[in-house]
Amino acid sequence: MSTIDKISIAITRQQHDLVKAAIERGDYASTSEVIRDALREWELKERLRSSQIEEIRRLWDEGIASGPSVELDMKDIIARAQARLDQSEAAE
Repeated sequence: MSTIDKISIAITRQQHDLVKAAIERGDYASTSEVIRDALREWELKERLRSSQIEEIRRLWDEGIASGPSVELDMKDIIARAQARLDQSEAAE
């Protein structure tokens, strides 16, 4: 079992009322449970945010490594898309 540390936090009256209401509804047994659940959610959100940042960095690096951009007109874009579609259909 992990060690329990007691801390003191300051929350607004509205937040306190929300915590009390959650306990009164039976969603949680105690204020500590509410706070622990909120911290778990926050931790999950932070991990997801970190993962998304890493993905953006990877895509950025991939874009830089692909070389300079080239200007295309709509005919070129359609022709390239059609070529990819034809190639995909031929592979099936």
